[in-house]
Amino acid sequence: MARIAAVVTAYHPDERLAAVVESALLSCASVVIADNTPGDAESLAGKIDDPRVTVLRSGANRGLAGALNLGLAEVPADADAVLFLDQDSVLPAELVAGLLAHLDDETIAVVGPTPVDAATGGRYERGADRHAAVDDRPSIITSGMLVRRSAFADVPGFREDFFVDCVDSDFCLRIRRSGRRVVRDAGLVLPHSIGSGRDHRIGPLNIRVLHYPAWRHYWIARNGIVLSREFLGAERGFVLTNALFMARWLLVTALFDEHRGSSVPAVLRGLLHGVTGRVERRYLPSGAEYDAVRSANLPG
Repeated sequence: MARIAAVVTAYHPDERLAAVVESALLSCASVVIADNTPGDAESLAGKIDDPRVTVLRSGANRGLAGALNLGLAEVPADADAVLFLDQDSVLPAELVAGLLAHLDDETIAVVGPTPVDAATGGRYERGADRHAAVDDRPSIITSGMLVRRSAFADVPGFREDFFVDCVDSDFCLRIRRSGRRVVRDAGLVLPHSIGSGRDHRIGPLNIRVLHYPAWRHYWIARNGIVLSREFLGAERGFVLTNALFMARWLLVTALFDEHRGSSVPAVLRGLLHGVTGRVERRYLPSGAEYDAVRSANLPG
């Protein structure tokens, strides 16, 4: 029987974290919590008391990639696969077994479920029913991602200079570049929250808009452009889809975001820095610890 270790990333977690860990322990031999809660702030991660659970807390917000790498470094050596989870992703029964079955195919390195809205059960991806039940994907989200342990020999971790956004896409694209497959099983679903949003109507059209702070808009734009530049030749389908996504997202942000006065400039700045490769310090969230930024020559 394959041994699975789970890595759960957390940042000011609420009571759902305990439920996530409990659900993971039903199918995982161990759980590592990488807690990004900064400073001396109290965190519910510290209240979890189970010998199978390791809680890592650096005392700073190292970003999603930093937390993922911190947790990955503590995964037991005997683990055959690693399951990555967000602090709100409570696993449905049999989900992990369903994911693990796909790793019987030696060509598959990464497999994930279909994320659905935790509140409504609706699928986030438009036209998801047009895809095969199990299909190769350029990218899947980190939460619910099951990775064959041997894949980390070729792709040793997550990209910390991306901080938060597109960390999952970069990892999956590098896995594919190594010659291994990334697949999504549409028959397996994982409730997941991707941010607060509102529905807006234009005539017969219903447009769902996610609302983020300006710093998130910056990183989404910057990192998306960086990936498009780096994988233009090898992943043209991803690059085209990403370009269409960003064009739509910029438009709806300009039309509907209540804070468009700060959001739109952040998007435009991110697009520019995606081309130039720069990072701007003011678009790091308060309390962030970011080695890639501190070592760079940054604009104020």
